[in-house]
Amino acid sequence: MLTTSTVTRAGLDAIALKPAECDVSTAASIPVETIAIDYEGREHLPAPETLVALSKETDVLVTTPVRADGFDPLGDDSLTAELPDAVGRVLVAGHPAYLTAEERERAVAPRLGAALETEPEAWVGTESVERIAMATGATQYELLSRTTERDLRALRAAGFDGDVSVYAPTVLTEDDDAVLDAVGAYVARRRPVARALPEDAPTDATATGRARDVLLEAATDYALVGAPDEVRAQTDALREAGATTIVGYPARGLGPFLE
Repeated sequence: MLTTSTVTRAGLDAIALKPAECDVSTAASIPVETIAIDYEGREHLPAPETLVALSKETDVLVTTPVRADGFDPLGDDSLTAELPDAVGRVLVAGHPAYLTAEERERAVAPRLGAALETEPEAWVGTESVERIAMATGATQYELLSRTTERDLRALRAAGFDGDVSVYAPTVLTEDDDAVLDAVGAYVARRRPVARALPEDAPTDATATGRARDVLLEAATDYALVGAPDEVRAQTDALREAGATTIVGYPARGLGPFLE
């Protein structure tokens, strides 16, 4: 009897990996169209041979912050030159935590434009630079939020016909404690959630009362949470609203995604 993988049942098209957390080569057996590798500092960039091996099984995209030395198309782009030809890119402004003070001051728009001239098929991360990303016309790479479905419908109604990929931490369980341990701290950083939380409330499985209620509700707004079939309902809704690719980040580790 044929069996369906957990990832397929959940309706995920792609997975996002954090190389500081896992051996990205382990993901080669996961049946997805695309693997997106997040940037967590140049010391965590996978080796070129690892990327080549992964690309034999699926499309591989590497997140490259255009303000960072090594990936700056208007300056030092030495790390870009080291990426294998078989690997695509996700162009992002770059999270301040992984940038120096000098890099944070660099203009984003001209660097995105210059990078897209050489990588026209790249995705563009929209976090903090939504208007600039939209102006490029490239595949939009958006974080899931409580307004994503509404925003997607508005984009499509306005005539935007480009690709939109949606990134979401994914927790394939119905266990509330496991959900909070996996994404509680993540959702607590979202501004509406931070405002609603009691001061100094824990954000993991130890949360109780109002804090626990706020966090669990927010988890369904900012993450894909539940049994695979429940997550599938969420991914189907996103596609119906206009998303073209759903990218899940295994917030509890790769284990559940390998089943």
